[in-house]
Amino acid sequence: MYEHKVKLENIASEVNNAIAIIDLNNLQQQIQSLEGQTQNSHFWEDNQKAQKISKKLSNIQKEFQEWTDIKEDIKALEELSLTVNMDEDPSLATEFIEMVDLLEKKWQKLEIKTFLSGKYDSENAIISLHAGTGGKDAMDFVAILLRMYLRWAENQGFNTEVIDKSDGEEVGIKSVTVSIQGPYAYGYLKQEKGVHRLVRNSPFNSKNSRETSFALVEVMPDISLDIQAKINKDDLRVDTFRSGGAGGQNVNKVSSAVRITHIPTNIVVTVQNERSQLQNKEQAMKILAAKLIELAEKQQVEELSQIKGQPVQMSWGNQIRSYVLQPYKLVKDHRNNYEENDTDKVFNGEIDGFIESELKNKTLNK
Repeated sequence: MYEHKVKLENIASEVNNAIAIIDLNNLQQQIQSLEGQTQNSHFWEDNQKAQKISKKLSNIQKEFQEWTDIKEDIKALEELSLTVNMDEDPSLATEFIEMVDLLEKKWQKLEIKTFLSGKYDSENAIISLHAGTGGKDAMDFVAILLRMYLRWAENQGFNTEVIDKSDGEEVGIKSVTVSIQGPYAYGYLKQEKGVHRLVRNSPFNSKNSRETSFALVEVMPDISLDIQAKINKDDLRVDTFRSGGAGGQNVNKVSSAVRITHIPTNIVVTVQNERSQLQNKEQAMKILAAKLIELAEKQQVEELSQIKGQPVQMSWGNQIRSYVLQPYKLVKDHRNNYEENDTDKVFNGEIDGFIESELKNKTLNK
């Protein structure tokens, strides 16, 4: 009983510190400002902009309510702790202990948001997976990772959309790009960027020998149209071509696929999602803008034309995480040594432990 009273005191102190960082007054001011915009008679004339503002308002309102609720929970438990006594009322004391444990879990989940203070952390995410060294195993690994991230997004209640995909000739996926829409999707998933390594007995050779394969994970913020508008159109080369692979009637008949090359940086984005050429171009511009912003921030340059990023080798020694299925089962993050033994659980989308440990690791090492 005494232990849980101390636990409550510690949680209350941590929450108060976090609220000072989050600044609830600022959140409330943002809500009032956004609500004012939604009440404008011309608000829905630009439907795309209106939807973005409405979504932002909803997300901030939800965040504000989460902090308000935990403050109220703490206050109620603090008042209860002054009167509850195990000897006098064991049932009420047991209920108090259970409520403090639930509060602790609630706080642990909410605490992670205090680490998400980056410029684009609250935005949706665009995640791209690419097969590296390892042949068929690497392409199969990309398919496994795709399922893992889709399941993670589903567990979070996020929406997903595959916007570009290149299947392997026989098995797996060469590369795939997915839009993940949800509050702080980029803030969470940016911890996943880097080379991932798989060690297992290969199902693709007759000896079933142990093989190592690699995949690259890229994560970018899904940024707004006003940032895309700043890209100089003279710096772009736009090519259209026929989509490949199985799909709708327009595949291999209509040049709906789009490839955009940013000439100063030689960044190439391809989208062939079997939709209209206009829609594919919009998606390609969104991804290009995100890549340019990410590179500009990473290199800390003033002009996009100065960016000269070195490609990460998708091979041994560069991995941020290893998924080992043979001779033992272990998933380990090499940046902070966090690990899980239940590989099935990890591949089923339960990767919050890895995301949270790296968020904390980066915060502590700032």
